[in-house]
Amino acid sequence: MNAIILSAICGVIMMFCGAFIKNKSLHKYIAIAGLIAIIAANILESASGNSFFQFDIHDMLRMNSFNLFFITIAFGSTLIYFLLSGSEIEKVGEHVGEYFALIFFILCGIGLVATFNTLLMLFIGIEIISIPLYILTGSDKRNLKSNEAALKYFLMGAFSTGIMLMGIAFIYGGNPNASFYIDQIQVGMGNMPIMIAVGLLFLLISMSFKVSAAPFHFWTPDVYDGAPTVFTSFMSTIVKVAGFFAFIRLFEYAFGQMQDQWQRLIVVITIATLLIGNITAVFQQSVKRMLAYSSIAQAGFMLLALFALNDKAKEGLLLYSAAYCLATIGLFGILTKMEDYTIDGFNGLAKEQPLLGFAATVFLLSLTGVPLTAGFQSKFFMLMAAVQNGQQFWLVIAAVLFAAISAYYYFRVIQAIYFKDAAQKVINDISITMRFKVMLTIIVALIIIIGIYPEIIIGWMYR
Repeated sequence: MNAIILSAICGVIMMFCGAFIKNKSLHKYIAIAGLIAIIAANILESASGNSFFQFDIHDMLRMNSFNLFFITIAFGSTLIYFLLSGSEIEKVGEHVGEYFALIFFILCGIGLVATFNTLLMLFIGIEIISIPLYILTGSDKRNLKSNEAALKYFLMGAFSTGIMLMGIAFIYGGNPNASFYIDQIQVGMGNMPIMIAVGLLFLLISMSFKVSAAPFHFWTPDVYDGAPTVFTSFMSTIVKVAGFFAFIRLFEYAFGQMQDQWQRLIVVITIATLLIGNITAVFQQSVKRMLAYSSIAQAGFMLLALFALNDKAKEGLLLYSAAYCLATIGLFGILTKMEDYTIDGFNGLAKEQPLLGFAATVFLLSLTGVPLTAGFQSKFFMLMAAVQNGQQFWLVIAAVLFAAISAYYYFRVIQAIYFKDAAQKVINDISITMRFKVMLTIIVALIIIIGIYPEIIIGWMYR
């Protein structure tokens, strides 16, 4: 509860800062201070079990060590994002305070989707996340691609929201308790009633859209490519993993007893997501667009947690959230400093900026799933969860093969960094500050430490 209320308060504060404070850099420091306070309050709530704010929420939100720690990971990743790329937010436009306000409102929505206990709170949380994202996507008003991306995202998002509401209506009408509470739907172990089946299918389609799972991924490349790069970094990481957390929470508590009846649908979506994401990424020349398709492929791996729906899957989801957010935020942070977003634009980066070249390599290796990185541990736990489920073992083999395919397009960038010469200046040296280099070093260290000691993340589940 601390994180939800304080995020909303910080959002309002940043709105007033945007109106009365003209110093753009000051907005960033106020946002960082607010976020640190929220993280500290959330950790205190996780440790003590008591919130600063005591409201009768009628059990519509439910906090436990698992979802509170996920909120800590999401908000901690946002803090790293602010520290690494906060100066880039200042360059997007004149309304810097409003941009930070929108991000805080999104974090409020993330808190809701991590703790919801009713379908209505899930809907409210998803919308609180989505509406500010439409605005951030089109924030670069001078860029036609940004305007186009915002319009596409808004139209597709509105359509998926309608599908979600229809699904919620069917679930409400079809469950015997006529309840929105996810743990009171009680559809049991028998054959699925037709209204529940239709509602489940609609919710599956809507949530698949939110996490860009195939075949509902078609909006992702254009939106990620058209949005300002600094906001693409936030959308493709923290927002995506929050969507997956909501996805798994919904299906575990509302439909867990019927897993054998919808599990095959998840298998089809998982394979389609892995196939489309990886194969399409192979043919991309723009690193930004390649990362958009690779995020679809990463979604395929995260879907293994929904397929398995066991304790190992929950551990893997926490690891994947941390590993994927760290690597992708770091990579996008470097990308914002590049003159050219194509793969050839990375030619000779290691010679010109050795630290940036090394950091980008570690991030790409983690996304690939190379041992001694956090990405390896997260993929390993996802595969172990699928094996422990005991169904569809061939899906594990397919996931490993697709991971091998992903190595091709990630290593193309590494090859450009170390083994090709640049035809022109790769990066603007003035924009590479000591603080930026220190933050990259910290992110690299975190990825390696989590890769060697994954219990740092997993242990919080059992406190």
